[in-house]
Amino acid sequence: MPSVAPALPEALTVPEVMHALRLSRSKVYDLFRSKQLESFTAGRARRVPVTAVRQYMQDRLEEAA
Repeated sequence: MPSVAPALPEALTVPEVMHALRLSRSKVYDLFRSKQLESFTAGRARRVPVTAVRQYMQDRLEEAA
């Protein structure tokens, strides 16, 4: 029987973004404030779409090229 891979989350928490990008909490919030990294709030919780993290990384790679 084939195994089913667990679904990846559509949105990440701030600590997950910090870990993924290897950045501090304050730097992640700076990215939110400067509109370099998209996010949304659900109640009091801040979430970041996985696509926004990928776009941020792609933008940084293009700037470095």
